[in-house]
Amino acid sequence: MKKSLLVVASLLFAGAASVTSAEDGNFFDRKGDRIDRRLDGRGDRINDRVDGRGDSFNDRLDARGDRINDRLDARGDRINDRLDALSEKARAEGKTKLADHLDHRGDRIEQSLDKRGDRIEARLDRRGNRIETHLDRKGDRIQRRMDRRGDRIDHRARYHRAGHRH
Repeated sequence: MKKSLLVVASLLFAGAASVTSAEDGNFFDRKGDRIDRRLDGRGDRINDRVDGRGDSFNDRLDARGDRINDRLDARGDRINDRLDALSEKARAEGKTKLADHLDHRGDRIEQSLDKRGDRIEARLDRRGNRIETHLDRKGDRIQRRMDRRGDRIDHRARYHRAGHRH
């Protein structure tokens, strides 16, 4: 009888201990999940902020390139219109070679200014792409750091759950 009571008592104690340890392990799992979610959210917010910053830089540089290109186009149009007027006047006076020369000169100047505007716009686009790439990499580094931090915390929680104490 004593032996059976001892067996029953030990089984009850073992069952209670396993339930307690299961609840204990569940606590660390939930805590680790909560920490992971919090760190993931923080990393996502930082990444979104960095992406927004890159988009802002890119938009400003695009606007700047458009303004410069518009100014150069207007300048080229003014020069070409002035040379076209001089060309028409020269044609009216019978100076066809001078008129042709003025037409070609106006076209060359307009093309030169168009190319200059395209080069400036391309340079600003490259600068925007470099900034955006830099900020994307920065966001990725932050995201990886948050992931590693969550993994370390989760590993520590598993280590403590397994019964290892410092």
